[in-house]
Parts: sequence; structure tokens; C-alpha cells
Amino acid sequence: MIDVRRIRSDYDAVRASLARRGDEGALRDLAQVAELDEKSRQISAERDDLRAKVNGLSKEVGQLRRDGDAAGAEALQEQSRELGDREREVAAAVDEVAGQIRDLLLHIPNLPSPDCPDGASEADNVEVKRVGVGDDPAAWAEHQRVPHWDIGTELGILDLERAVKMSGAMFTMFRGQGATLSRALCQVALDRNADAFEEVRPPTVVLTDTMISTGHLPKFIDDAYHLERDDLWAIPTAEVPLTSLARDEILRGADLPMRLMAQTACFRREAGSAGRDTRGLLRVHEFDKVEILAYSTPEQAPALHEELLARAEGLIGALGLTYRVLDLCTGDIGNSSARTFDIEVYAPGVDQWLEVSSVSWFTDYQARRANIRYKVEGAKGNEVAHTLNGSALAVPRVWAAVVETHRQPDGTVRIPEILQPYMRGATSIG
Repeated sequence: MIDVRRIRSDYDAVRASLARRGDEGALRDLAQVAELDEKSRQISAERDDLRAKVNGLSKEVGQLRRDGDAAGAEALQEQSRELGDREREVAAAVDEVAGQIRDLLLHIPNLPSPDCPDGASEADNVEVKRVGVGDDPAAWAEHQRVPHWDIGTELGILDLERAVKMSGAMFTMFRGQGATLSRALCQVALDRNADAFEEVRPPTVVLTDTMISTGHLPKFIDDAYHLERDDLWAIPTAEVPLTSLARDEILRGADLPMRLMAQTACFRREAGSAGRDTRGLLRVHEFDKVEILAYSTPEQAPALHEELLARAEGLIGALGLTYRVLDLCTGDIGNSSARTFDIEVYAPGVDQWLEVSSVSWFTDYQARRANIRYKVEGAKGNEVAHTLNGSALAVPRVWAAVVETHRQPDGTVRIPEILQPYMRGATSIG
């Protein structure tokens, strides 16, 4: 969340930055936070004044009793009780206003980075790089223009019909070499990042506070799976538990940056997908993904952002896929993000650019929600950390792009060389 002290000290600058998102509701919430903060300071001052008076009267009562003036002591004690009752009322009001401020701050998105391009929607995102032949129809052969759900059915490696029978629409099932390919994609993503990232296998269901820490709650409650009986949430991404690994902790500044990675199942309701293409693997409720995440100081964060992007991009390139990198504009970045780069692959069979990775820098927004701080040796006090994360590899759309891109004229699928060591010696799927 945004630091309320920053809103208090530089309201106009915070408002101007937030306005770049084009979210009028967020601006109204910001104005209300400023009003409530002023109210909070006024009633906090009244509470502190009342406490001081009560403490002063208590000392006077003690002195009068020592002097033998019982009547005078009783009169002052009655006055002290009345002031104490009032102090408790005011203290309760302070807590209520603080709760209102926190609730509003949980809904207000992060401030975009000054380097984030301005724009109103995904149409204003800036393409900063393209690798491969792109979406030129002449660049792709007819045998590559077959959608992955047809390829998967023909080769017996994707069984959507039985997945729907088991679990309902927008669930998928890989079989045979399709399942092996799914596992291989995750394993190569872990192996390529093991040089610098500690592997973690976190829980797949988490507490409400864990979801709040990343900004997935309360904003995206309709997209989350909630286990109401236990008040637990199925994670939409490993970013959620990895961000809370250090929640309410003070890290050593010398240990930063701290790099973590995890392979988990991810669960999303896709509540806003009505009317969008949900065939095959394009939009599913459950999928496997390898996430890379880092805690850092503010000074380390820009270089780390570049590193995470390079790692995600490097793997996509090694799979032999055509891809592009987009610098997301202020109207399209996520609620918690200050700067995001997306990697999209071109899937010739469905003739679409598919987002396969978002690499984001959250500044101190998530860490402030999660209360993640770090201590610099010799410095007074603690600093709020920065968090960054990216999808090292999310299986479904990459799987789809791989089988469409590498389909051969005879209907087989050539396995990219980087995956062959993980495919039990196979070089093709047929």
C-alpha cells in the first residue's frame, strides 16, 4: 500500500502520479484518505491530551492522599474517571478511523514508475523488442496453422473432453508425452534459474493475510478460489506465498537481494473471461507455473527487474518461439505494480499473441502490506523492502505455442533441443 505519510507530506505529487492510471475511483479514495488522516491526527491529539490530564490527576490524587486530604483526593479521582471514560471513547474513535484508512489504502493501487509509459489501455502498451518471424502469415507453413487442441487430440497428448467430465469447463488434462512436456517445461525453468534462486515449495492454500500482502485481496476477490470452511485461499500464483515468506520479519540488509523460485499449481476463477476465447489452453482454471521472486533494497531493484526479465525472455527464446516484449502503460499495469514488462509469444495455430510472462517491480507497495523490512548495519531504524517477481514459465500457453510452432509436415511435433534431456530421450512427439 502507499505510505500514508507520503500522502500527508506530498499529497499533490501522489495524486498526480496516481492520476496517470486513469482510475477516478482511486483518486476519490485517495482524497478520503487525506481527510481521514487529518481527522485521525486531530482526535489522536485529543486522546493524548486526555491521557496527559489523567496521568497528571493521578499524581495529584496520590499526593493528596499522602497529605491526608481524602475528600480532595476523591473529588480529583472522580474527575479523573470522567476524563478516563472520555479518553477511551476517543481512543476507540482513533482506532476506527485508522481501520477506515487502512481499508481504503488496501484498495488504492500502487503509484506508477516515472518510466512507465502513459496510456489508457493495452492498446497503448509499448513494444520494446520482437524476436522471430512475428505474425506475418507468409512466415508460417500450413502445418503450423493447426490449433493446439487439434494437435493434442490427434497425438493423444491433450484430453480436454475427459478433463471437463472430471472437473468442468476450463480445466485441462495432459497425457503421455503431453504430460511429460508439461513437466519438462517446469523442470527446465527451475534448472535455468537454480544458479541464483533458492527453490521453495510453498503451500498451495494460504491465509487471507497472505493474499492481502500481494494485493490479490481485496481487489481480485472474484477471481480467487476460497475454501470457506477453513477460510483458506487457493493460490493464483506462487508470488502469493513467496511474498509472505518474510512477512512481519526484519531481514538483514547484507542478505539482500534475496532470490526465490517455486513451482506450484495455480488456481484462477477467470471471472472476467466471459465472451473471451477460452478454447484449449488459452484460459484455464488450474495450471502449473514456475515463479521467480526477489526481495531487494530500492537501489538494487532496477537491475533486478532487468535480470528477471532477461531470465524469463531467455527461456522463451531457447524454446525457439517467436515473441515480443511489451512495456505496459499506466492504464494496463497491475494494481500492485509500478512497472511491468510482458512477454508474449506468437502461436501460429490460433493466430494470436499470448501473454506468457509478466515481470513486475512493486516498489515498497507489497512489502508495506506484508510488513517486510530490512536492517542496514550501523543505520538507525529499519527500511521497507522492495519486491519484484516474474513468471519464469507458465505451462499452458507456452505448451500451446511449442506444439503449434514446432509441428512438422507429417503431424509430429519436434521437441526443442533444450527440453530433450527431460523427455526420456524423445526428440519428437508422434
